[in-house]
Amino acid sequence: MIKIIKLTRLDDSEVVINAELIEVLEATPDTVISLTSNRRMVVKEDVDTVIDKVLKYKRKTNLRLE
Repeated sequence: MIKIIKLTRLDDSEVVINAELIEVLEATPDTVISLTSNRRMVVKEDVDTVIDKVLKYKRKTNLRLE
């Protein structure tokens, strides 16, 4: 199952990313997400919110697999 999360770009457009591809999160002060594909994106959500979304989605998908 693909683990995706919905985030907001700085221009208020929504973006959905595969949470498994997140390699690094940086607060610079904007949140910069570096993916294993070498792509980077800047989102409005702070680092803690992104982490919470990833953990919430992982918990949700793990419950379905059991």
